[in-house]
Amino acid sequence: MAVRRLNHAVLYVNGLDREVDFYARTLGLEVRALIPGKAAFLRAPGSANDHDLGLFDIGAGQAPDRPGHPGLYHLAWEVGTLTDLIETRARLAEAGALVGESDHRVSKSLYAKDPSGIEFEVMWRVPAEDWDAELAKGTLTAPLDWDAALARWGRDKVTGAAAGSPT
Repeated sequence: MAVRRLNHAVLYVNGLDREVDFYARTLGLEVRALIPGKAAFLRAPGSANDHDLGLFDIGAGQAPDRPGHPGLYHLAWEVGTLTDLIETRARLAEAGALVGESDHRVSKSLYAKDPSGIEFEVMWRVPAEDWDAELAKGTLTAPLDWDAALARWGRDKVTGAAAGSPT
């Protein structure tokens, strides 16, 4: 048996209300359950999961993102279309959270940090039938060329787990 996808993630955060607001505004997650001041459980609209993201408040002055210590590096959230990725990019930039973007050949990725400093990725998966051609282009990580990606697949090509496809 092999795992197929991330079912949910749980993060330690600083400032629960701020984090809930951030993930609702930037990724469109909805509050499923809330334990004020302690924990929140959020999920994507239409998700079959009880929750996709759990947040536990560890209190002010704590550092969940200390480099060089064990812990989470980042999570990757998947969107179904390049339009979704473009819209997410705008919301992350507006929130001052966008820290980078990359072309990983088999995915087009954004990187951001939440208010506690936890990094996450939002990515669109290249259609599986195009992976070999994409990987033949060179290095595994390159600058994200939005114009080239949009010219090749268009804004509304649906792919990946976010689109209900195993590939």
